Amino acid sequence: MFKFLKDKLKNAISNIGKKVEKEVPEDVKEVEVKKEEKPEEKEKGFFDRFKRKEKENKPKEKEIKLEKGPEKLLLEKEEKKVEKIEKEYKEEIIVEEKKETEEKREKIPEKILVKEESDEKKGFFGKIREKLVTKKISEDKFEELFFDLEIVLLENNVAIEVVEKIREDLKKELVDKPILRGKVEETIKDGLKKSIEGLFLDEEVDFVNEVKNKKPFVIVFLGVNGSGKTTTIAKVANLLMKNKLKVVLGAADTFRAASIEQLKSWGDKLGIKTIAHSYGSDPAAVAFDAKKYAEAHDVDVVLIDTAGRLHSNKNLMEEIKKVDRVVKPDMKLFVGEAITGNDCIEQAKSFNDTVNLDGIILTKMDVDEKGGAFISAAYVTKKPILLVGNGQSLKDIKEFNKEDILKGIF
Repeated sequence: MFKFLKDKLKNAISNIGKKVEKEVPEDVKEVEVKKEEKPEEKEKGFFDRFKRKEKENKPKEKEIKLEKGPEKLLLEKEEKKVEKIEKEYKEEIIVEEKKETEEKREKIPEKILVKEESDEKKGFFGKIREKLVTKKISEDKFEELFFDLEIVLLENNVAIEVVEKIREDLKKELVDKPILRGKVEETIKDGLKKSIEGLFLDEEVDFVNEVKNKKPFVIVFLGVNGSGKTTTIAKVANLLMKNKLKVVLGAADTFRAASIEQLKSWGDKLGIKTIAHSYGSDPAAVAFDAKKYAEAHDVDVVLIDTAGRLHSNKNLMEEIKKVDRVVKPDMKLFVGEAITGNDCIEQAKSFNDTVNLDGIILTKMDVDEKGGAFISAAYVTKKPILLVGNGQSLKDIKEFNKEDILKGIF
């Protein structure tokens, strides 16, 4: 499941991590240069030049006469300053070198390495250590690096809206934040996982318990041609029957040849009634009769099949609106093939605009290598994924669990 997406993401994150790890920030180079300089020699050189200039400009006799004059006092004052600087610097070096000796680099807790301190409180070597053990990604660098990840997401049928959300989420997590060296890949992966997890609705719907809230509970199944609605209806019927619910089927697909026979065949296998009219009859009338049958025979759930239609066919979409008005279903579900990726998402959006869907069923999870539809559907439509089909047999349907998706990707 999602093998193609998983492998591509892994490679992209690894490549980004390597690029970040190899790059040496300019401020680190500056600190390293400062470390090589010897402040005491620099200050001493200045002091020597000051004395030499004084000696060159004044006769020896005058120097003796002004031994305790302003110039000599100035020299003494500067000398004391230099001595003080040398003393403080040496003390700091002793303290920092002691820390370096006592604590091995790999044994220093991460929270200490990334602990934020003010510049006034950080020692000279403390500043160097922080620069060497952490990385920061600028906004410009992030945009450059994210391009690789963006290509992978688009290749795997992730919707544009979702790619943009992931970009903003990762930017908040990574830009100008200290990241431990050697932890860049892990940090990016965690940020990506957190972002994808946030794409799903906060509250997952318990499908079976929702159906038990009303009697009869009417569900209309919608989708394009060949999306597997009829087979999915049979799977849903089997799932509900296992949960002690009585089911009746409504063959409201009066357009496609053999559609009524196909649904009746599934009904016979399951041992449940199928309400049907002749081909060409009004789908809304079939749906209405199926609901009335359930009310008269104490049936818990009505599952209504409809003809597959392209979301661009306005006349057929109007037909769905009529079914919605006449039956007033408790749940309208879009059935789409996950392997069609962005097409599936666009179809769901159009059906949602027409009849305001209550949820989504995605099929062929078991053969979906990319996973874009699973990642994008709920976020784009703002509707929950209720069920997923993961095989050909009647039992191969289950309630959606976002943890399954995350495991498949990471």
